[in-house]
Amino acid sequence: QVQLVESGGGLVQAGDSLRLSCAASGGTFSRYRMGWFRQAPGKEREFVASISSSDLNTYYADSVKGRFTTSRDNAKNMVDLQMNSLKPEDTAVYYCAAGFYASNDPKYFNYWGQGTQVTVSS
Repeated sequence: QVQLVESGGGLVQAGDSLRLSCAASGGTFSRYRMGWFRQAPGKEREFVASISSSDLNTYYADSVKGRFTTSRDNAKNMVDLQMNSLKPEDTAVYYCAAGFYASNDPKYFNYWGQGTQVTVSS
């Protein structure tokens, strides 16, 4: 069983940056593919970014490519999401998730954090 706790959300203006962090405990962190997802009011949860467990390849949704960067520190059991040039449409609750499969589909992620709110004002 893996526990995930996100931090770093907040209220910012368009064009600003935020860095989200996710701390993992209770499992072998290095074995998991780590993903970031977000859910805006009235919308379905969507994939944002992920990083693989072994070769550390990263994947991004088209909407955030070039603005967001994810990284992980297996020694510290942490994964981060650096968000630059934020837009009002980035406003959502952001979730950290862990899974075993090489997929960005949220159904393949077994463990989820509680989420952290990111609000971007125009």
